[in-house]
Amino acid sequence: MSDPIDRAGLPPRFWENKPIHQLTRKEWEALCDGCGKCCLNKLEDEDSGEVALTRVACRLLDDDTCRCAHYDTRHQFVPDCIVLKPSNIEEHLYWIPQTCAYRLVYERKPLFDWHPLISGTAETVHDAGLSMRGQTVSEFDVADEDWEDHIIEEPT
Repeated sequence: MSDPIDRAGLPPRFWENKPIHQLTRKEWEALCDGCGKCCLNKLEDEDSGEVALTRVACRLLDDDTCRCAHYDTRHQFVPDCIVLKPSNIEEHLYWIPQTCAYRLVYERKPLFDWHPLISGTAETVHDAGLSMRGQTVSEFDVADEDWEDHIIEEPT
């Protein structure tokens, strides 16, 4: 499968040499590893604030590619889809998966060997078993009140 993210021509290991708020849009987008976890519906405990992942995916997630099927126009379909940016990452950190490159770069931690920027291929996230490929159910198929039945442990 081809990777929809253009990583060609990016400076080597740019994420280690630039503050997160100075990344270009292309660099920012290249950090996405294609795991699909950000497109999973999450449940937040009102008392503790703890966030649980569910295998219930946004209606726009392509389960084969683990990418948004309508990324550029997603807000037409899902108005409350969060646009993660360097300027708002801190406020959204509580729900960002532990293995996410956006979180890792923000926390000044190294990317994993399976990340496409390290491995050179988008398939390594899937090969490592860290993506949601083939593991989701559509939000159209599960009633909101049944999401708890689909809570999963975050692949790490």
